[in-house]
Amino acid sequence: MSPVSSPPRRPRLALSGSAGTGKTTLARALAERLGVPYVPEGMRARIEKGLELHALDHAELADLVIELWEEQRRLEGDAVRHAGGFVADRSPIDFFAFWLLYRCGPRTRTDSFHRETRREVAHLDHIVVLPWGVIPLVDDGVRTPDPWRQRHYQALLEGLLLREVPSARLVWMEGAASVSERAEVVLDALGARDGVAPP
Repeated sequence: MSPVSSPPRRPRLALSGSAGTGKTTLARALAERLGVPYVPEGMRARIEKGLELHALDHAELADLVIELWEEQRRLEGDAVRHAGGFVADRSPIDFFAFWLLYRCGPRTRTDSFHRETRREVAHLDHIVVLPWGVIPLVDDGVRTPDPWRQRHYQALLEGLLLREVPSARLVWMEGAASVSERAEVVLDALGARDGVAPP
């Protein structure tokens, strides 16, 4: 019996940014272009099923962030095993930013989660950072419609990305480009760094 070979190395991307920046739309488009699975964020699905996020205390929020993080890692692992890569609708640093935003503590658990999320960055080719305030924030009953609460998260997230992620792995998306134009920016970055030709 011949050994089972793993699928060829395909791009592994994560999109980062506050709610309403266009992560999901771009992630789906990139996954289709690159021929890899799209890994959705789990928070939206839970809120749509009735989760009252702001009714949770710090301990419950901590458990939720860890649950979402472990779910995403499991889905990404499955995608790598079956397709060789993925496009994820959140980066490891997004999860740590949520942890800090929700003041999940205590320090020992924060230290551990910080190390874990930083370690996972090494498995990504790029993190694509989408800008706040470019796309109008729609009150869809899921995301927080207050743009300044979203800006608070975005500022925290961008600071962490700048400190925690090598600059060569970050793709900063600028302006209100169309989805196809945004996708081309990312595909160009992949080709420049990894020699990956768009399919």
